[in-house]
Amino acid sequence: MKRGELYRVANPSAKDPKKSRVFVIVSRQVLIDSRFSTVVCAPIYSVHDSLSTQVSVGVKDGLKHDSSIHCDELVSLPKSILTNFVGSLSPQKIEELNRALSIALDIQDLQG
Repeated sequence: MKRGELYRVANPSAKDPKKSRVFVIVSRQVLIDSRFSTVVCAPIYSVHDSLSTQVSVGVKDGLKHDSSIHCDELVSLPKSILTNFVGSLSPQKIEELNRALSIALDIQDLQG
């Protein structure tokens, strides 16, 4: 299990109308590799609102159609339910994800 991997999760929540949803792991690798039972993930939706906190993804990333990662809706999911591997983000997509997460969490560049 690695940061930037996509997994399909069945019945992600009672509020979600879909029977399954794809999530991307956004936790840092040291946490993913640790004994902690959960990781932070961002959901992927077919709707794209062109927000700076959304990252476009699609077939190249293992999905069936164009979608977007919604970084304003982070959730903690048990590692045990992340079993249906869908694909992995490219290094360029991970850079886009990092920028979107920085905006979503209002993290300022500490080196500037």
